[in-house]
Amino acid sequence: MLEWLQRMAWGEDRKWRRRWALLAGLAALMIAVGSLAPGSEMPSNLPWDKANHFIGYAGLSGLLGLAGMRLPLAFAAAMSVGIAIEFLQISVAGRSGGDWADILANGLGAAVAVVVLLGLRSLPLEQRSG
Repeated sequence: MLEWLQRMAWGEDRKWRRRWALLAGLAALMIAVGSLAPGSEMPSNLPWDKANHFIGYAGLSGLLGLAGMRLPLAFAAAMSVGIAIEFLQISVAGRSGGDWADILANGLGAAVAVVVLLGLRSLPLEQRSG
């Protein structure tokens, strides 16, 4: 299992890289749709708001990294999406947008995913080759 995770972290299988890229696109779409829905369409009590931000952007950044994007760029792309969405929310009815705490949660999630992938990629070659 660890060997498979390491191969995925390095993007050694082009077939999987395409799948991760497709999933990253779907994740970004789901984040955008959920984040830009009018406030009237949202549940009145949405628990774990910051955890949802953390998980969503960790997933997006991780999927971008697995798709073969360089990790600093995967982090920057996830952060750019998050910041853009926060400011687009300002114009959405019933949404406040521009919440720095949300941006921080997005960034922490994206950073954790990058650190996990860096950790998998940094294991010694002997462990990678099995």
